[in-house]
Amino acid sequence: MFENYKVFETEFAGRTLVIETGKIAQLANGACLVRYGETVVNVAVAASAKPRDGIDFFPLSVDFEEKMYAVGKIPGSYLKREGRPSDKAVLVSRVIDRPIRPLFPKDMRNDVSVVCTVMSVDPDCQPEIAAMVGTSIALSISDIPWNGPISGVSVGYVDGEIVINPTLEQRGVSRMAVTVASTDSRIAMIEAGADIVTDDEMYNAIIAGHQANQQIIEFIKGIQKEIGKAKFTYPSNEPTHEMFEAIKAEVEDDLKVALDTDDKLVRDERLAPIYEAVHAKFDEVYPDQSAKIDECMYKAQKFVVRRWLLDEQKRVDGRQMNEIRPLASEVGILPRVHGSGLFTRGQTQVLTIATLGPVSDRQLLDGIDEEESKRYIHHYNFPSYSVGETRPSRGPGRREIGHGALAERALVPVIPPVTEFPYALRLVSEVVSSNGSTSQGSICGSTLALMDAGVPIKAPVAGISCGLITEDDRWMTMVDIQGLEDFFGDMDFKVAGTKDGITAIQMDLKISGLTPEMVKEALEKTHVARNYILDEVMLKAIPEPKKELSKYAPKMLTTSVPVDKISEVIGKGGKVIKEIQGECEVKIDIDEDGTVFISGLDTDNCKRALTIVDTIAKDPEPGAIYKGKVTRIMDFGAFVEIAPGKEGLCHISQLDVKRTEKVTDVVNSGDIIMVKVLEIDDKGRLNLSRREALIEVEGLKPENELPPQRPRTNDRRTSGGYNRNNNRR
Repeated sequence: MFENYKVFETEFAGRTLVIETGKIAQLANGACLVRYGETVVNVAVAASAKPRDGIDFFPLSVDFEEKMYAVGKIPGSYLKREGRPSDKAVLVSRVIDRPIRPLFPKDMRNDVSVVCTVMSVDPDCQPEIAAMVGTSIALSISDIPWNGPISGVSVGYVDGEIVINPTLEQRGVSRMAVTVASTDSRIAMIEAGADIVTDDEMYNAIIAGHQANQQIIEFIKGIQKEIGKAKFTYPSNEPTHEMFEAIKAEVEDDLKVALDTDDKLVRDERLAPIYEAVHAKFDEVYPDQSAKIDECMYKAQKFVVRRWLLDEQKRVDGRQMNEIRPLASEVGILPRVHGSGLFTRGQTQVLTIATLGPVSDRQLLDGIDEEESKRYIHHYNFPSYSVGETRPSRGPGRREIGHGALAERALVPVIPPVTEFPYALRLVSEVVSSNGSTSQGSICGSTLALMDAGVPIKAPVAGISCGLITEDDRWMTMVDIQGLEDFFGDMDFKVAGTKDGITAIQMDLKISGLTPEMVKEALEKTHVARNYILDEVMLKAIPEPKKELSKYAPKMLTTSVPVDKISEVIGKGGKVIKEIQGECEVKIDIDEDGTVFISGLDTDNCKRALTIVDTIAKDPEPGAIYKGKVTRIMDFGAFVEIAPGKEGLCHISQLDVKRTEKVTDVVNSGDIIMVKVLEIDDKGRLNLSRREALIEVEGLKPENELPPQRPRTNDRRTSGGYNRNNNRR
């Protein structure tokens, strides 16, 4: 039945990699089932028979589909089926897209779809790596024109050693998580998060990943040689050489004048009449080829910018190759938020707002990996007005999700642990003006906002991008690329980190890959640049985190209770914890390990709630002072509840520093008073004293010597009628 069924097998980082073809998805242009350990991913690629009309880009889509059955879970949504892709799925789709896109013909307009369906997950064998390898194989054996193959690996750093495709346990202790994709000669993609590692450590990890990829690339070439299909032909969308030369000759001098400015608005204003003049002249010469005329204009601008850079070392805004655009930093510009920072680099401006919340506000994740929640969340918004355009807001796209994740990854290593700073944190970066490198601007703005909010980060983080221009064997890099240099250049190499080391990398390429020398130079230049940004701008705006949180931020206290006491703190049906929250105007969250988080706007209320929780979980000790609520008035004293279920008697002689004739002269039911535990009798009953608490805490002196308290007897206690648990005897 499956006469074309083939199985290919190799070892990949100490685990078996099995590729099956010819059995599943036989109607796709190319498909394979990837088995890596017990991880199984089906990859299918398809292309439209005809090109799409009226577009000036290659229509490629990559989808990484997480199926909950892969980890034995039923989706948590109301519909009980997978819905929109998770952020993790979007990020993996982007990681696969970036290294394969430059290897398609630039003049092809046929729709190409890549679908990676995760069907089984072995936590030790990452499905995203299996999907990337499967994508390369499916494209290589298909009839879709593609100049592959590539391979991808995950690189960890455990106990000072580089680890290829680390296991779940190794990933938990690794100081970096780096994904490296390669062709047979160059590094095609880098995506990295790291715990402040040095440039050399990161470079060595990248090179190790590149070398590990070569084995799999040779494996894929063998599969392609055996079962690969001939590539189909397609109508080229490339303008003819004569057409391009004619238009370039017409506009080259005008373009040099139009592009030679550091102001994006001025540049766009100058370009508009040039486009109008070109179409007025050439639309009749080349009828029904308006898109190709625009393509020639794009190529003519690219020609001018690249000749300036390569031949004259001239940038469109007049900067030197390693010169950063004018910078500015501000904090505290929004009065009611918990923290805010505005970072400006040239015409790029990012305003980031920090919000602090209780740990229970952490984001819950419903996905196929081991991470179930996160307490540090970063969102990135890119409104159309930031580039002077108009379009309706439709929520974050893949680019926004990717840039937000990059900024999040860059800051996570410096966020204090929950034991030191018991808050959930949400950062929102609003791009209010964009002329290149907004993702790195959001990293800088986030550092400012965190420090303005009083978050005790380990070190400030800055981000900067490095560009690249190549021509045959010639190449050059430049820091802080603006939009035009990104548009017409070959690389956007983004690096974020502290002064001591790297925390995140994201590399986007328009060419097939980088040499190790290019990577090394980019790391060196970005290190110098981010130190300059930190020292000369950001730390001058705010040299260290504020010592106090905003008055509008919730105040947070933590304590720990024995696990077997959690039920007592919560109470039946949540009765006890609800009473504490209502009485103290706080929010209380309790983790399974007994860690208690108490948040509220008033510090004193938080402290009172913490005392109540501690009192419930830990038996009161003689000498301890509490705030309690008067529950009942008797002739001989007042009963005071210092915590739910823990009540004691404050005798009339212990109500005040002066003689008390009547209990209600001092306290009434419902009053909150401070009491000291004098003793706990052999029946566990509490003997309390407001008098001693006033003397000890407020320093009051008794007006006259009071007679000693009359000892309580069982008869007297019985006549009072209640024991410590508020049960009538």
